[in-house]
Amino acid sequence: GPRAARGTGRCRRRARPPGVMYRRWVISSTGLRQLFRGKFFVILLIVAWTTSLAMAGAGFVFSQTVVSGGWLEQGAASAFVHGVRMQAVMQAVGALVLLYPDVCVDGLFRLIFWAHSFVGLGLCLVALTVLVPRLVARDRASNALIIYLSRPLTSVDYLLGKLGIIAGLLALLWTGPLIFGWLLCMLFAPNADFFTYSISPLLGALLFNGVGLVALASIALGVSALSRSSKASILIWIFLWVIVGALAKPPESPEWLKRASFTHNLTEMRKSIFRLDTVLAGAAKTLPLVDRGLVNDLEKGSREAAAKNLPATLRALGLFVVLSSVVFLRKLRPE
Repeated sequence: GPRAARGTGRCRRRARPPGVMYRRWVISSTGLRQLFRGKFFVILLIVAWTTSLAMAGAGFVFSQTVVSGGWLEQGAASAFVHGVRMQAVMQAVGALVLLYPDVCVDGLFRLIFWAHSFVGLGLCLVALTVLVPRLVARDRASNALIIYLSRPLTSVDYLLGKLGIIAGLLALLWTGPLIFGWLLCMLFAPNADFFTYSISPLLGALLFNGVGLVALASIALGVSALSRSSKASILIWIFLWVIVGALAKPPESPEWLKRASFTHNLTEMRKSIFRLDTVLAGAAKTLPLVDRGLVNDLEKGSREAAAKNLPATLRALGLFVVLSSVVFLRKLRPE
């Protein structure tokens, strides 16, 4: 009767296949679960999130410079032989922070996030060394692409699912610890200046995260798609990361070799985004520093921290992304 027909319709609606987003989520979540079952990746997670505590510790210590009578000031007075002099020094540092928060607070967080980017990027590169063969190479070797790319799963679903694995990896090892460390710093912040002048460095750090995600995801997928062999994929990845990076590191290396290293290009992007050169130059010009030697050191550091040939860096990274994408899409065909 009509009631039975309605019941049958409800059953059919319940039996419909999962939606597009669910299929992509299954690929990403399954890959991440398999990845973090091993102790090696658990260790990487522990190291990554420990950096959040280190960031919070650095922020807390710096915040004590503006707290009158804080433990940093009192500790300087009692821990050194010339305690009164050290206490006066800490008071002077606190006064500089209060008078020039745009230089001191902004500069501190740029320095913290700049240092953290080395840890986050390094952990992701190590993790990708193990992840690369699991992205495409093993699927090609086992002919699993035939199953993956059969309906209702499309090549777009497969691509976005694999990108989701890499994005999740970077979120767990880099972006998540960065944001959590900043939140802990804000928890200990003594005034609103720490929040106001840390926003711009945080946005810069997130921008570098985004650049790293696009570059690393494209290159990792391209490398993984190059060969059916897991060992070959790992060797190609290590060659591009370690060998080419080491050859491009000396200042006398030819320009073409530097552009052939994606790690060198990411280093230049780091300099362009965090702009430590402007921080050091601003400190040398703005802060009332009596020691001329210190001023000269800041100016010298500013010149060394400046990015070189940003347009060439952007072109090189763009070429990496395009070539890697072409390789991936070309190989994304069941053979």
